[in-house]
Amino acid sequence: MTTPKDSRPDTSTLRPWTGRAVLHVDMDAFFASVEQLDHPEWRGRPVVVGGSPESRGVIAAASYEARAFGVRSAMPSARAARLLPADAVWTRGNFDRYGQVSRQVFAIFDTCTPEVQAASIDEAYLEVTPRADSQHPVEVARSIQNAVDELGVSCSIGVATNRTVAKIASDRNKPHGITVVWPGTEAEFLAPLAIGLMPGIGPSTASRLNGLGIKTLGQLARLDELSATHALGAHGPSLVHRAAGIDARPVREQEPVKSVSNERTFASDLHQRGEVADVLAGLAERVTTRLRRKGLRGRTVHLKLRYGDFTTRSAQVTLPEPTDATETILASVNGLLAGLWTPGVGVRLLGIGVSGFGEAPLQLALPTEDAAPQDDRRRTIERAVDELRERFGDGAIRFGTRRTPARDPRDRYGPG
Repeated sequence: MTTPKDSRPDTSTLRPWTGRAVLHVDMDAFFASVEQLDHPEWRGRPVVVGGSPESRGVIAAASYEARAFGVRSAMPSARAARLLPADAVWTRGNFDRYGQVSRQVFAIFDTCTPEVQAASIDEAYLEVTPRADSQHPVEVARSIQNAVDELGVSCSIGVATNRTVAKIASDRNKPHGITVVWPGTEAEFLAPLAIGLMPGIGPSTASRLNGLGIKTLGQLARLDELSATHALGAHGPSLVHRAAGIDARPVREQEPVKSVSNERTFASDLHQRGEVADVLAGLAERVTTRLRRKGLRGRTVHLKLRYGDFTTRSAQVTLPEPTDATETILASVNGLLAGLWTPGVGVRLLGIGVSGFGEAPLQLALPTEDAAPQDDRRRTIERAVDELRERFGDGAIRFGTRRTPARDPRDRYGPG
């Protein structure tokens, strides 16, 4: 891991904060940093998480040492291999471990404020508007950063009056920086920045604006509402306001989970029934483990399959009652598979999803004397397995029906 620089404000002479305060916390090269935390011998070396350069993979994450050579996430692995030195470390990653560290980070956020909105596994918005008995927003940011440091990873934080400005600010002093945009200075901070730095402006929108001679956020902020609507559609006026530093969107908890899913893409197609069955078993275990962690049970089971010619098919089945049982989900998926695939046909991608969490069961069957104890035993075993995986990683234990590790050696990216 690159030694974090200390680009943090001095909290001993802070001026008062007036009005709303929002933090955007963004982990620094998160996946790669966790790998360097778990593998001390990789610290100081370029580390990339993603597919092998010999496959059709892409880079999921790159350490700052790798970024120094021009490697970025979403770059094809083959291109990254041409840029990196021979001592670079390539790893497909351990997504269970990343999830474990992410939960530790979010637990830190929860100690600071109840208003936390996750943007992804490694970033979040926090509402920290000061009240009579609360810390200064900059002090909150520093305490969060210190607590994250103790986990062995690092983060950068933007402190501002709204989500847009905080998000942009968090990227200004990476890694391990805290950038403060004081109330009243939002437009001044944003004005010289390129329009592509603002969330919501992708390459096509940036190209359209560049064609109009608009290259900076300051220029976009001066666009009138009619011109903005003509150039950018219904969202044009909102983008203009945000470019001026005006953003009233609240920080709120994520919407209720509607589905839990996992999928895998393969560098070489699967053809044999056994290898497809093994991967589906692993996917079912991952999905049901996540269901149990979230306290969810679903009634609708989905199977997604992509053939070697990139044709994609899917099917679903609705169960009589909600479940989080691996055996039940896997049996449902195998039933769906029979209608979608014939052994010998190449399979490029497999995915399993579960939804229907709020739906009532079709009927409530009374358990037999044997059924209830059996169900209790099953849930006790699966929860014990969940706890072991939480502590020691996904590979610590697996059910006897599995013939291969949870992470198939031909996976391109790892868990979806």
